[in-house]
Amino acid sequence: MNPIQPIADDVFFMQAALKEAARAAEAGEVPIGAVVVADHKIIVRGHNQVERLKDPTAHAELLAITAAADYFNSKYLPNCTLYVTLEPCIMCSGALYWSQIKRLVFGASDPKRGYQALAKTALHPRTAVQAAILAKESNQLLICFFKKLRNAIL
Repeated sequence: MNPIQPIADDVFFMQAALKEAARAAEAGEVPIGAVVVADHKIIVRGHNQVERLKDPTAHAELLAITAAADYFNSKYLPNCTLYVTLEPCIMCSGALYWSQIKRLVFGASDPKRGYQALAKTALHPRTAVQAAILAKESNQLLICFFKKLRNAIL
C-alpha cells in the first residue's frame, strides 16, 4: 500500500488547481479548478466551462476525469489523485465513484450542494479523501467572483 502524500505535495497541486479556478473566473465561469495527478505529475488541468459550452455537466471535475481517462485510455483511474478547489457535487462524486479514483483532495467545503451533505457514500469505498487544503484561498475566489457578479447585476 502506498503512503498518503505529504500535505506539502497537496498544497503544491492545489495551487495548480487554484490557477485553473482563476482562469475560470477570468472567463466568467464559477471559479472552480481541478488537476489530476499521477506519479507526482500533473497529467490534466481543467476548470469550469458550463457557460462557455452551455453544458450543465461541464464541471471542472468531469472535464478533468474525462481528459484523464482519455490520457490513460481507461475508464478507471486507480492511481490518480484529483485536486479540486471546491467539494464535488453529487454529480461529480458519482463520476469519481465510477472512475475508481484513488484519492480526492478538495479545498472549500460546499455545505449546500457538496456530496457530503447529500450522499455521504457517493465516493468509491477505496477513495481516500483529504479536505480543506487551501480552503481559505478557494473560498476567497468564490466570494470575490459572486460579489462582482452581484455588483454587476445591481
